[in-house]
Amino acid sequence: MIVVAGEALIDLVPQGTGALADLKPALGGGPYNTAVALGRLGSPTAFCSRVSDDAFGEALLDRLRETGVDVSWVARGAEPTTLAVATVDADGSAAYSFYVEGTADRLFRAPDALPSGVRAVSFGTCSLVLEPGATAYEDLMRRAAAQGVFTALDPNIRAGLIPDADAYRARFRRWLPSVSLLKLSEEDAYWLGGTPREWLAAGPAAVVVTRGGDGLTVFTRDGGEYSVPGERVDVVDTIGAGDTVNAALLHGLAVRDALSDAALAGLGADGWTELLRFAARAAAVTCSRAGAEPPYASELGEDRKG
Repeated sequence: MIVVAGEALIDLVPQGTGALADLKPALGGGPYNTAVALGRLGSPTAFCSRVSDDAFGEALLDRLRETGVDVSWVARGAEPTTLAVATVDADGSAAYSFYVEGTADRLFRAPDALPSGVRAVSFGTCSLVLEPGATAYEDLMRRAAAQGVFTALDPNIRAGLIPDADAYRARFRRWLPSVSLLKLSEEDAYWLGGTPREWLAAGPAAVVVTRGGDGLTVFTRDGGEYSVPGERVDVVDTIGAGDTVNAALLHGLAVRDALSDAALAGLGADGWTELLRFAARAAAVTCSRAGAEPPYASELGEDRKG
């Protein structure tokens, strides 16, 4: 089982042009999208979070259940659901403003133990920024790594939520010894500073950098560097594309029985290239439709090898 730990929220997505375009609520949040994508790809998945008792919270959990994701590790709270207002540019890229004060997911508390049979835990996005929950997620990451569980991190930077950029960058560097796989966009990499090689020296076995339509590159601890181009597609928007990449990487590693630092080192050029192409293909499907709608395995011709 793969556990995805982090926030679930509501994206308010414009349906037209202009500042006052009609906003349509969509289920979202980076970790939430990753869990849905994993479920659609067929990986046994659990979601670990804190979700509101309100109607938005019920809708968020309903979709996870429909996708086959285990929600028994989700706590509930009376506080409202976090809202994210999306702005979509002409090229389909999205930016967000957030309404996060007093919301349910901020009050997350880590469970005493991870689910039985957990093979990997994935972290990222707002949940590692907004206190007091951020510290609880950070503690869970360190505890999982200390138990030998494969950990994945997608920082998915939302700069408007980060009050002290330098403090966050320092915190990010302190996470790296507890991270097996670091995945981030080239925009995130630029904002964080440093290079994939510097981050590898601090802990991860591999760093995957996404470059939008230009594809993906992985950097490995043994000096490897492998790239694939992006899949060409008519882009509706890019909402959830990075989360789909995250899920595709984890799913592909799981079916290869490669959720360990040692197994990552053994993938080599052919293994990594195959896996990155699968992730690029999955992300392209998400970009071809509105909102965070990741593909099902059947849409990718998925053959259990990713």
